[in-house]
Amino acid sequence: MRNPYYRFSIVLTGGILFVLAAVYFSLTNGTFEISIKEVFQTLFRMNANADFDLVVFEFRLPRIVLGALVGFALGIAGAVIQGVTRNGLADPGILGINAGAGMAVVLFMFLLQGQIQLTGWLGVMMMPMFGIAGGLAATTAIYMFARENGKLDPQRLILVGIAIASGFGAVTMYVSLKMNPKDYEAAAAWLAGSLHSANWKFVVTMLPWLVILPPVIWLRSQVLDLFQLSEESVKSVGVSVEREKNILLLCSIGLVSASVAVSGSIGFVGLIAPHLARQLVGLRHRHILPLSGIAGMAIVVIGDFIGRTIFAPAELAAGIVVSIIGIPYFIYLLIRMRK
Repeated sequence: MRNPYYRFSIVLTGGILFVLAAVYFSLTNGTFEISIKEVFQTLFRMNANADFDLVVFEFRLPRIVLGALVGFALGIAGAVIQGVTRNGLADPGILGINAGAGMAVVLFMFLLQGQIQLTGWLGVMMMPMFGIAGGLAATTAIYMFARENGKLDPQRLILVGIAIASGFGAVTMYVSLKMNPKDYEAAAAWLAGSLHSANWKFVVTMLPWLVILPPVIWLRSQVLDLFQLSEESVKSVGVSVEREKNILLLCSIGLVSASVAVSGSIGFVGLIAPHLARQLVGLRHRHILPLSGIAGMAIVVIGDFIGRTIFAPAELAAGIVVSIIGIPYFIYLLIRMRK
């Protein structure tokens, strides 16, 4: 058997190249096609063309970069949640964290409409804060109802998460129906997980979360490995189980909430990406976490590219495209785990 670090390096390099290929196709294809030469000329300001500048810098590039950042965050968050709960079917969307964050952001859009410009810096910076509050509310509800004898029951976790997601989804729908038609249209597109409104402000908003939280999680990758054992075994080696769980879950909630705030709810990324990573590099979270992020990037960028091009001139939200892929994969995992 090859050295696991060698295997990880090969797979990670292949994953990065795959993402770069997805970025290439997304940059050069669409209603307005651009050659790779013209893209490089535009990026490096050689023979600048106003039309190419508009397409690359205002429409496609911020959308691709934001999709990659969101996918990276959701992939890592999914790996953390699956590791902490020891449940291969756990996912930010299935557990209701997406729904809680989404409800809070829709409330923000509804309560402050007309008072704060949602695409301005203040609105863009405040939305993740509301998203975190909603994600924490969902997590608190999960802890209240999915714990048995002081422990988180993985079997009850999915059922509780589905119930919580349904409840928050109902509140979100009720609030969105109270909006005026223009705001409702924007909220509905956002809830579908669309990157249509992506801009550089959203990208800047995501960066602090990705600079701070993934390194904190990665430094606890060995703790995630230990969590695959029984809690008694983890405690026997001196690990503060509840403290580490809280830190890891709060980090994952931060990543999910920041992602939902700028892109809406894109489900199943946190489910699919960690499974792909485990199949490719094994069970060590030091390897799973970065590869889950890379896989999440590829899923969202490709999903957005498909939704933007295959159905042109209409556009299908990236969240819908990913769900079309994710639902059959979820059913496959259910059948596989039952066996």
